[in-house]
Amino acid sequence: MWDFSIGQSVLIMMRTWPFIVFRMIVYFGITAAYIMATGTGASVGYGVGHISTDPDGPMSFALWGGVVGFGVVSIAVYWIREYILYVLKAGHIAVMVHLIDGHDVPDGQGQIAYAKEVVTQRFAEANILFVVDQLVKGAIRAITGLIGGIAAFLPIPGLSGIVSFMNTVIRLSLTYVDEIILGYNIRINSNSPFETARQGVVLYAQNGKHMVKNAVWLAVIMWGVSFVIFLLMLAPAAAILWVMPGQLAGWAFVLAIVFAWAFKAAFIEPFAIASLMQVYFEAIEGQAPNPEWDRRLAETSSKFRELRDKALGSFGGGSRWDAPRAA
Repeated sequence: MWDFSIGQSVLIMMRTWPFIVFRMIVYFGITAAYIMATGTGASVGYGVGHISTDPDGPMSFALWGGVVGFGVVSIAVYWIREYILYVLKAGHIAVMVHLIDGHDVPDGQGQIAYAKEVVTQRFAEANILFVVDQLVKGAIRAITGLIGGIAAFLPIPGLSGIVSFMNTVIRLSLTYVDEIILGYNIRINSNSPFETARQGVVLYAQNGKHMVKNAVWLAVIMWGVSFVIFLLMLAPAAAILWVMPGQLAGWAFVLAIVFAWAFKAAFIEPFAIASLMQVYFEAIEGQAPNPEWDRRLAETSSKFRELRDKALGSFGGGSRWDAPRAA
């Protein structure tokens, strides 16, 4: 089945409780912002709708007011994603890495200050981490095709539809690979984030089948838990929207998704990241990046080529592990 220890992942989450609390504040704060913005927009729209001569004006304007409020918060969340990545996710990963390797970390709120210092040493500015993160995400999309997707596991003829569906599942299961590569970057005390990210992606690719198997198991577990949370959140979401003006009952479905997303981001994501880092660090132990995989990724992914170019630039035009070129 899977190769990670659920008990160890839960223990890591318990030992990094300051970050779990931090995640709860951030993500449930975002959920509260969605509720307030949607309700305010609906209320304003409902009031404006009374000016309209259309008998359905208040209800219609309330609906569109809720849409506008929801959209405004979505835009705000999009713009603060860089800060969330730098301060929250990267810091949490830094502490997780040290715990997986058996190192001591500060207890209590000191963890957050400690982690911020570690991340700042690796990535002087948030935008550097953000660029690395985006390039890694783009490069990872090429790995599914290179390892053959589910066809490599189930080479059964006549099942093209099922294979296509399962390959989609595999692609969705690769959501947290960029966080795993970030953990690798922190683990080896790299001062060249682009080069280390390049190495990390290659190491992931050359262990792709092993990593994808575990990622799919984790995805199944996470989606199952998230679906249960979504069902549980439908009732409170409907209750909240019931007190708002206008025809917003249909938004209970959307709001339940937001609730489930907040719970997933606060609790389930750290579990998944801790689990995958266990598997990744064990799989790459003693390995060196394979230049052949580096070449294949560069041929397949423009994002990986961009990552490689930035890595080569950081070494003045040559990487420490480039394959020898023919004369």
